[in-house]
Amino acid sequence: MGKPSSDARVVFRYPNFLYHAGARVVSVLGSEMQAVAVGWQIYGLTHRPLDLGLVGLAQFLPGILLFLVAGHTADRVPRKRILQTCMGVYALVSVLLFVFTVRGLHSVLPIYAVLLLNGTGRAFSMPASQALLPTLVAQEHFPIAVAWGSSWFQVATILGPVAGGLIYGATGNPLPVYGLAALFYLAGLLLYSRIRVKTVEPPRHSGEMVFEGLRYIWNHKFVLGAISLDLFAVLLGGAVALLPVYAREILHVGAPGLGILRSAPGLGAISTGVLLAHRPLGRRQGTVMLWCVFGFGLFTIVFGLSRNLTLSLAALAILGACDTVSVVVRSTMVQLRTPDHMRGRVSAVNMVFIGASNEVGQFESGITAQWFGTVPAVVLGGVGTILVVVLWTWLFPDLRRVQETASVSK
Repeated sequence: MGKPSSDARVVFRYPNFLYHAGARVVSVLGSEMQAVAVGWQIYGLTHRPLDLGLVGLAQFLPGILLFLVAGHTADRVPRKRILQTCMGVYALVSVLLFVFTVRGLHSVLPIYAVLLLNGTGRAFSMPASQALLPTLVAQEHFPIAVAWGSSWFQVATILGPVAGGLIYGATGNPLPVYGLAALFYLAGLLLYSRIRVKTVEPPRHSGEMVFEGLRYIWNHKFVLGAISLDLFAVLLGGAVALLPVYAREILHVGAPGLGILRSAPGLGAISTGVLLAHRPLGRRQGTVMLWCVFGFGLFTIVFGLSRNLTLSLAALAILGACDTVSVVVRSTMVQLRTPDHMRGRVSAVNMVFIGASNEVGQFESGITAQWFGTVPAVVLGGVGTILVVVLWTWLFPDLRRVQETASVSK
């Protein structure tokens, strides 16, 4: 592997990377806007935290059922084509949400049905997107690409919720949000169509190939430790699903405030991502990652206990910063240590772990909030994240010994 470049802007010379990043940004803008509208609309219909948790479950179920097929597809079908198709699916989801709202919703079941379709698109798009990125830039520039991509992703997570909350609050209904989300997804489809990559002949089909991603992760303990750390830490420590409850009943900031709360983790994450692009982590990456996941749990507890909007926003911002360091380290190490012909399947398994940590984490938060109350659910989740870090430090000693980026596997 060549020496990492000291020029943080070197990845701007890769048009394919810029198209990929741009498509990801506009699609995340649409998703984040839509998430605010869906959460506010559902909570307005039922006033039950459990129903917010079911939003995550509906989007995760297709991933857990299809991840083997999705990973195999990402290693056999052109990844660009998969991503274009998924952007079309996302646009269809937004249109259906628009139509259901126009016709009048008296039950949340139609929303859950559409979210299952959305989850199906995510099941295929995430492994394809992760596997495509290492082929768009030179190996020595990949860590910088991950850092910039994470930063731009976080820009979208900041602007999307704020825009969604403001538009919903100003109009009093989610229709404009769903319409704009559909347009953003179509823009993503067009950007993916501009990517030009060499087509590589896929390996011959074998029934066993579908399971190779699972075997690879099991046999490479660093990869297993890194992605399972994210699974259990974020699954327990996720507070995002309960933000509508905090906005409506604890902090009393309404729909616009919900958008601001959802964007706060992105504010911390983008500043951290830009810093990592200019100052890539060198040595002791694993130790830094573990400390940052510990911080994620700690500031989840702070947010859970806070009754002050400023403190809550600060806790969410720091929480987002900690998560970004973990994401950059994990993404860089896992992708560069995985052979290209395996990246789709490994990314699909990773997607299930990420989906479990996010969507199942939302469901877990909804369940515990229903049982114990919203604040105890968030605090207990943060404590659980800290305990996971302590346990994983002992179970996977390779994690804290990771020093610098490995060579890319062919």
